[in-house]
Amino acid sequence: MKTLDTPADPTEKPTANPPLDQRLAGWIDTGNAIMAKTPHALIALGARIFPAAVFWLSGRTKVDGFSLKNSTFFLFEHEYALPLIDPAFAAYMATIAEHVFPVMLVIGLATRYAALSLLIMTAVIQFFVYPEAWVTHGLWAVALAYVMARGPGMFSLDALIARRYRKG
Repeated sequence: MKTLDTPADPTEKPTANPPLDQRLAGWIDTGNAIMAKTPHALIALGARIFPAAVFWLSGRTKVDGFSLKNSTFFLFEHEYALPLIDPAFAAYMATIAEHVFPVMLVIGLATRYAALSLLIMTAVIQFFVYPEAWVTHGLWAVALAYVMARGPGMFSLDALIARRYRKG
């Protein structure tokens, strides 16, 4: 009986396993094929939720109930100090944006525009407020840019609305 390890002819050498580089290439190809099947909807959901959480939590630190904290005005006047914008106006606008756009991202409503708005906020924070935090801002920017480029995925109101009106 011939097996893979024993030759039929005693003068014949046993077949060896493929070389290590070929086995590694096969493993890499298999891993790549498995990872390529990761659904866009799951990646998009994560790219929406995680930046939204950062902005939402930041917005929550600026308010007490339905009014802005005094510390929020202080931050916008002294620490954030944006050029060309009144600090009080900037405080209100940023706080509203940090509450509205994250909700839009999470539920997937006008998602690409919400992502664009938070990407603009990220750029302002990066260039005018905390330029040394470029790694953190880069991560936010990549997630938001992904959502802008690829859309919110099927777990979103945008997808639900699109399905409803495409059928009509």
